[in-house]
Formats: sequence, structure tokens, C-alpha cells
Amino acid sequence: MKTPKNSCRLYERAVQSIPGGVNSPVRACKSVGADPLFIRSADGAVIVDADGNRYIDYIGSWGPMILGHRHPAVMAAIQKAMQRGTSFGAPTDLEITLAEMVIAAVPSVEMVRMVNSGTEAAMSAIRLARGYTGRDLVVKFDGCYHGHADTLLVAAGSGVATLGIPGSPGVPKPTARHTLSLPYNDIDCFRRVMQKQGGQVACVIVEPVAGNMGLVAPVKGFLQSLRKLTAEYGALLIFDEVMTGFRVAYGGAQSLYRIQPDLSCFGKIIGGGLPVGAYGGRRKIMSHIAPQGPVYQAGTLSGNPLAMAAGIATLTQLRKKSFYEKLEKQSARLCTGLAAAAARSGFPVQVDHVGSMLGMFFCADPVRSIEDAKKSDLALFSKFYQGMRREGVYIAPSQFEALFLSSAHTSEHIDRTVRAAEKVLKRLRE
Repeated sequence: MKTPKNSCRLYERAVQSIPGGVNSPVRACKSVGADPLFIRSADGAVIVDADGNRYIDYIGSWGPMILGHRHPAVMAAIQKAMQRGTSFGAPTDLEITLAEMVIAAVPSVEMVRMVNSGTEAAMSAIRLARGYTGRDLVVKFDGCYHGHADTLLVAAGSGVATLGIPGSPGVPKPTARHTLSLPYNDIDCFRRVMQKQGGQVACVIVEPVAGNMGLVAPVKGFLQSLRKLTAEYGALLIFDEVMTGFRVAYGGAQSLYRIQPDLSCFGKIIGGGLPVGAYGGRRKIMSHIAPQGPVYQAGTLSGNPLAMAAGIATLTQLRKKSFYEKLEKQSARLCTGLAAAAARSGFPVQVDHVGSMLGMFFCADPVRSIEDAKKSDLALFSKFYQGMRREGVYIAPSQFEALFLSSAHTSEHIDRTVRAAEKVLKRLRE
């Protein structure tokens, strides 16, 4: 592995013109004691940095690359769409096709609005919920990240947790007062809050499988309790499936757990790697969005034809028989291999996966919440991250991020990753 001299030079240049040298905070790699790699290209399950070093990629652009990088069908669709133009600010047939595909895949969605990011999807879904119910209060869960909108930066996960920021300067206190953040997976706490304030709650938003505190699965009965109590008190249930949608199953986490939320947020995969987001739900609720209803939301680049084409091509591939079964097997193979490598090295570790999302925590006890996640050995994770990077394995530079597999990851990629992990952990033990 070459010393990343070109990445270092690019980073030195970037910090002069970009805050922190990056356009999204966790990319800076500060929490793991490293500087970012600058990526030159990618193909399949492999990325190549500015110095020509090759890495097995488990970030996948933070989730959307479920088919791997530069999948031929997706690239062909983008190139074909480009021949028509890049943006019109007007409707195209591609928007209809992708909307119809999402509706067909997700039973709770009868109408869908395309936007440009997961943040935009979540903030728009909450505005719609408030407009529909006539209430102001939003309930979220500690460690769940729904984008950087003011309402949602209260006890957020992911980058906020990575950087040790409790909230964010710039969020007005009156705005924060309209958001309650509760412990994830704590059914009793949620029930008490709803019994006390349920009549004021516009919506409850949750990652059905948390991916922004590392990978944390819902405990038995948690999501079911959210569904039951929101319905009882007239609040809307919003599933933030920006990560999990079309990732853990074709119909998202809601199809795995057999729960129908009132609204759902999507992103990442439905754009095939291009910037996109969407929110959808029952026709009765979605009809309140302008121009059909009074709740305003707009976006010049919403439904961008390149993103729509990439999304259609991606979802077409995902519909193929046994796609998710094969991906699940590879994810289980990696999960089992990493757990075994850690055990052989004598490190306490928690490894889990849901579909092709995976989490690994250096701690002895199960992780069910952000507080549990914060008990993991962050110093050890930093050393592990650095070691894996030197071994040619590219994982998220934060203990509080999930890993993502793609259909381009072969058994050889996974076995090489497990061997690299065992080598790194053995070295750290010595």
C-alpha cells in the first residue's frame, strides 16, 4: 500500500477553500485519527484513491451502491438520459416510472413526492405531518439521524455523535422545544410519553433499523408499539427508510417487520448513486402537499432525469429473483467471519447485520441504543480503522456508522476482509 501522498496534498489544498476540507463532516476522519482519502475512481466492490491504492469498499457512498460501483445497467441508463439533457425543471416520464416502482414495492405508499436528499425527505414529511394533524410536537429517538434540519438535530446520531456535538449551534431553542428525543428501543418510555402528551404529537419518526449509531436492530415489539400507540393517539408514524429502503429488502424494513407506517422517507438506493430523496404514504395524507393541498414544498431539481434513470435501472436489477437472498448470505458470511476473527484475537465484540447492513462494536454487551454504542472502545475502533485501511479495506471512519455490502462483493472479497481484520486485531493485541 503506497503512502497516500496525493490524498494528503489534496487535503491540504481542500482545507483552504472548504470548511474542514470536506463537504460532509464525517468524511474528515478526525475521530479515527486520520486524514481523508481522496477517491479517484471505483468499480464493483473496489475503490481507488488518488495514489492508486485499491480498497475493498464497505461504505458504498454511504449506502446507495447496492449493485456496486459503475454497474453497467445503471451507467447505460445515465448515459441514455444524458442524451436528452441533464435538467429541465419540468416533468418527465422518468419521474412517473420511478414513482410507480416505489409504490408497487412498498404497500404503505400510495403516492410519492421526489426530492433531492434524505434530509429534504425527512423535513418535508414532518412538515406534512404537522400540516395534516394540526399539531406541532415531533417525537424522535436518540441516535437516529434524519438529516440536518433544525427540528431533527436534537440528540442526533452518526456525524453528530462522531464529532461529540450534543446538538448544534444555530438551532433556535423554540424549534428544539417542539422535538422530544427518547431512548431508542425503550418501549416503556415511549408509552409513558404518549400517555402524557400523545394528543399533542404530530408524528413519530424513526429509523426502523438504526444505521446512524452503528447498526442497531429494533428489539421485539418496539416498532409494533410505535404503530399501535401512534394510531391510538392520532399521530402519524414516519419510517425513515433513507438507508433501509430497498437495502434490507425490496419493500424496505417495513416489509421485513410487517408494519405499515403512515409516511415513509427514501433516498440513496432509489437514485442509484445520484442525489435523490423521496417521501410517500397514503393518498389521503399526501393529497395535502401543494399544489393539491396547502402544505408547501418545492424543489427545482426534484425528479432530476439523471437520478430518475439511475433509480429505475437500479430497482429493475433489485427485482431479480434471489437478489436479496444472495446478498443476505454474503452479509452473514462477513458478520460471522468478523465475529470469529475478533474472538480468536481475544477482543470483546458485538457484530450484527440486518440484510446487507452490518455493525461492529468493540464492547462486551449487546448494543440496543446510542448509550450502549457509546460504551464501546472508540480508541480501539480508531486503531482498527487505521489498520484496515492499511490492509486495503475501506470501512466507515466512525464507530457510529453502519457498513454496507453490495452484490459486487464476492466471497473472495469477504474472506480477504476477514483475514485483514484478524491480522489487524492480532497486531493490536500484541
